[in-house]
Amino acid sequence: MTIATGIGSMPGEDLATCLQVVLDELAHERGLPYLPELPARGVTSGMIGRSLALLDGIGVDLQPAGWRLTDSPGVDHRRARSRLDQDLDVLEEHTQGYDGAFKVQVAGPWTLSAMVEKPRGDKVLSDHGARRDLAQALAESARVHVRDVRRRLGDRGHAAPDGTPARLVVQVDEPALAAVMGGGVPTASGFGRHRTVHPPEASEHLGWLLAAIAEEGAEPWVHACAPETPLELVRGAGARGLLVDVATLDGAGHDTLGSALEAGERVVLGVVPALDDESVTDTAVVERVLRWLDMLGLDPEETAPALGVSPACGQAGSSAGWARRALRISRSAADNLG
Repeated sequence: MTIATGIGSMPGEDLATCLQVVLDELAHERGLPYLPELPARGVTSGMIGRSLALLDGIGVDLQPAGWRLTDSPGVDHRRARSRLDQDLDVLEEHTQGYDGAFKVQVAGPWTLSAMVEKPRGDKVLSDHGARRDLAQALAESARVHVRDVRRRLGDRGHAAPDGTPARLVVQVDEPALAAVMGGGVPTASGFGRHRTVHPPEASEHLGWLLAAIAEEGAEPWVHACAPETPLELVRGAGARGLLVDVATLDGAGHDTLGSALEAGERVVLGVVPALDDESVTDTAVVERVLRWLDMLGLDPEETAPALGVSPACGQAGSSAGWARRALRISRSAADNLG
């Protein structure tokens, strides 16, 4: 069935309040609620900090230039872990009695490689061995995270045979994948660019994480809202769902999403503005989705079971009121499309 969800980040610093907003708007038949990320609380609560909190066996610490690998967990790494544990406690408390599907988010291996530095500087991306080690550590740490989240949610089961979402969906955020594969990530000096990562390696590293998630009984989806993201490669690496900002798609991206829908794979279209836009209505969102389906020659009734609607990207920069309204519009659009 057509579903509604959000991407992850939200405005504010109170997780309990934000999670309640998500549950109020999405804890329904067509909704897929999620654990919000609140970057306003600091770097340990953003996409990168929260994902690094999962790592076991690899230490990190926060330096003036950003996150850096270390021999052992630094104080900021320990703070990130503590914050994540507290957030999962809040999740467990607020989802008592809820037995529907749920989503959590983690940054992918290529985005981490492009954002985290090696012990002596420059990005992990610059070193084949370092980026391989980080990707493998992330995959193994994700296994533990999936088990922990499932335990807190009541040990929910696997995907239903009718195509509805898995009881636990893990969204892998890869906003830097296009830049990594296109040679667009700047070096530490800012005067050069890191070498292009070729498709076989890009697929392999991403595939380790997606496979680990699937092997733990959760459903791996990939979110990327950057232009020129290689969506066909993402599908081939094992993604069972794709979340995209429709406005960033090129011809190949449209075709890949069309093929995914025809194959019954989940496609979540980012068609609701992430930032405040009071002119947007659920009717306008539905019309936009129908026009997109018509452009691809797809039947709305046939694709409805695999379709999803969401804000275009994270909502950390929006107002609290719009963050709620965007989810409500997404849900209403899903109801109408379904």
